[in-house]
Amino acid sequence: MLEQNKTAPSPEDGLTALAEKVHADLALIAHPRMSWLTPQEAPDGSNALDVLIVGAGQSGLATAFGLKRASVDNVLVLDRTERGLEGPWLTFARMRTLRSPKDYTGPDLDIPSLTYQSWHTAKFGKEAWQALDLIRREDWADYLLWFRDVVDIPVRNGAEVISIKSAGHLIEVHVKTDDEQVSAMFARKVVLATGQDGMGCWWMPSDIAALPKELRAHAADDIDFERLEGKTVAVVGAGASAFDNAATALESGAREVLLLCRRDAPQVIQPYRWLTFRGFLDHVGDLDDPWRWRFMQHILSLREGFPQQTYDRCARHSNFRLITGAPCRAHVDADQRVGLDTPKGTFGADLVIAATGVDMDFSRRSELAEFADNIATWRDCYEPPEPEEDDRLSRYPYLNGDFGLVEKVTGRTPWIENIHVFSIASTMSFGPSGSSINAMTTCVPKLVSSITKGLFRADVEQHWASLKEYDVPQAILKSGEP
Repeated sequence: MLEQNKTAPSPEDGLTALAEKVHADLALIAHPRMSWLTPQEAPDGSNALDVLIVGAGQSGLATAFGLKRASVDNVLVLDRTERGLEGPWLTFARMRTLRSPKDYTGPDLDIPSLTYQSWHTAKFGKEAWQALDLIRREDWADYLLWFRDVVDIPVRNGAEVISIKSAGHLIEVHVKTDDEQVSAMFARKVVLATGQDGMGCWWMPSDIAALPKELRAHAADDIDFERLEGKTVAVVGAGASAFDNAATALESGAREVLLLCRRDAPQVIQPYRWLTFRGFLDHVGDLDDPWRWRFMQHILSLREGFPQQTYDRCARHSNFRLITGAPCRAHVDADQRVGLDTPKGTFGADLVIAATGVDMDFSRRSELAEFADNIATWRDCYEPPEPEEDDRLSRYPYLNGDFGLVEKVTGRTPWIENIHVFSIASTMSFGPSGSSINAMTTCVPKLVSSITKGLFRADVEQHWASLKEYDVPQAILKSGEP
């Protein structure tokens, strides 16, 4: 009798087996297991959280996982969006793939069975992994949801943080849910893993912002690209997201897409590839202010480089025009369209998309309003030499060695040292950190260690008392023996 052909395992079977492997691996390396934090009573009589994480994107999830491995279990992650829409991957990210190499590790924190490679192989097979060039953003979003579930991260979706203030030795956080109900939560530590605009706002030049809303958008907006069929679109900026938005407009049937680059040539070197080595990722945050500023000012003064596929996605269209050396000023022209004046001439468009990044403006965030005016910035703490001056970067928050906020005026809001920033806003102080997949393996453990250090120090008297009371014998001596 011929042996029947064995069918390949289904994706569900592969992921089930991988989840079992993850749980087994984590059990093997769970030492030390002992709980070490004593519940703290909140003003409302409940137990306060040890750590409240705002943002359930990749940075928030990785931080929660790191805390879990450090036996900090009284943690909750909040996100204002619905499940699956955390982070940019299925919203305003318009690239087809991630830009980082497929073998970069991230939220797995060096657990092999938790890597994206393990997930992709379990779901699609080894041959699919070997054939893969770059990771599809939709697959990365699916992986993050699987990661969240398999390591059991507690996440509450549809919960928006609207204010943060002091509550004695705790932090009081007001949260609004989708049904418009507002409630207070209390925590010893808060982590702001709130993405690129989490300490400010998406920025566009004032002349573009002054245009009627129907004539302009930011690259991070929810843009209805289908309505651009047959229209002329201008994209201002020449970073990776600018090309992504231009490509999406072209693929949606735009009649013409202009990409206006103020430089003489787009930035094609990706400095984040250079800095992805242990020495830099581990220790740039340990340097003195002049060196930290020098490195990050140079890196962040460059636009984000993009892979060949990103450019080709636009260049294959004959109705795409890349116009370099073209800083622009926008206005409404006689036809009620956008007019863009540049050294290369004036161009008309039905919509202008500003791919112009973010600005650090703490006052624009309602959750920071209670103390925004007392958050120290780099401008408050360091004056760079004239060739390195950068007004935009000087507005980034100047963070403590534990990612905690620093007071501008000491003593006014001392409690903000227990608010830790893990997003693009931490970049000037720590290099790529909460904003980059390539930095998670080094930066998340540093953040977690800093948080647990603060929690331990705050409870040191309790730990001392516990030690003195400890009386569990390791052996029982026979009667008559000394």
